[in-house]
Amino acid sequence: MSSQPPHNVDLVVLHGADLPPGRERFEDVPGVASVRYATADALPDVLPGAQALFVWELFSEAVTAAWAKADALRWIHAATAGVDNLMFPGLVGSDVVVTNSRGVFDEPIAEYVLGTVLAFAKDLPTTLDLQRRRTWRHRETERVGGRHVLVIGTGPIGRAIARRLAAVGMTVEGAGRTARSDDPDFGTVVATERPVAGSAAAGPFAAALGRADYVVLAAPLTPGTRGLADAALFARMRPGARLINVGRGQLVVERDLVDALRSGRLAGAGLDVFETEPLPADSPLWELPGVIVSPHMSGDVVGWRDELVTLFADNLRRFVGGRELRNVVDKRRGYVSGP
Repeated sequence: MSSQPPHNVDLVVLHGADLPPGRERFEDVPGVASVRYATADALPDVLPGAQALFVWELFSEAVTAAWAKADALRWIHAATAGVDNLMFPGLVGSDVVVTNSRGVFDEPIAEYVLGTVLAFAKDLPTTLDLQRRRTWRHRETERVGGRHVLVIGTGPIGRAIARRLAAVGMTVEGAGRTARSDDPDFGTVVATERPVAGSAAAGPFAAALGRADYVVLAAPLTPGTRGLADAALFARMRPGARLINVGRGQLVVERDLVDALRSGRLAGAGLDVFETEPLPADSPLWELPGVIVSPHMSGDVVGWRDELVTLFADNLRRFVGGRELRNVVDKRRGYVSGP
């Protein structure tokens, strides 16, 4: 963006049922002329003339619908790590800068993944179920150390996951856009590709799937990753392996996942995101053995909303001052540029 500071910035905050906490941290930034708050239905009415937009309503599609009214917009900041809901053609092809909230969710999500691995390995769901039934049943459980995990998605969240899992003795491998053998967090990274159903050929990605006891999805949702985890991918996974998804629900073809679980191909799945949210009451994922369901909360720890506002307020000061913004997204690829 230009180094010339904009003057009298008009800011719009898109929100849902809740407003951002500690709003004075950005309302009082020198150079901000006005702050207007709008829900999705009101956004087209308040967006004209605004230079900055703070998307506080997580995963909202309202910006797409109101895009024609963005006559002065220069910058959008998303209170999320994923920005797939903003990657529509009009915005991608424009000069509007998009930033996200990278860094707020990395470690909490990594801790969630570690907790899910431990819950599977130590069979904690069965322990809790037996406790509720006052049933004493001795069982043997699995080791975590020495197990192999493939993390699909080598961005900041994937890297935090890799570090956490390696710290407990797991062998970690990554899958991303570019293959490499000297990655500081993953060691080896294979190039992600779509397995072909029924194909006998096994490239590096398919081979990595076959080595993994756990496959963790932490990739952004892009045209190339949508539906990546389908029947062909599950067929390449090691029999008895488990899937953990903390990326986006649309990375997984849920009907194929249900089939893989029912057939015993997969031993389990830890799912924090789903194709439809909230997860419909009639989804078989609620009751299938070996499935842990959580309501899109893997990154939401005490104080996370305040951290989001703090990050945005810092970026707003940078925007008003004409300085480089944090967490600029490569709109053509849908991910944050930089290391």
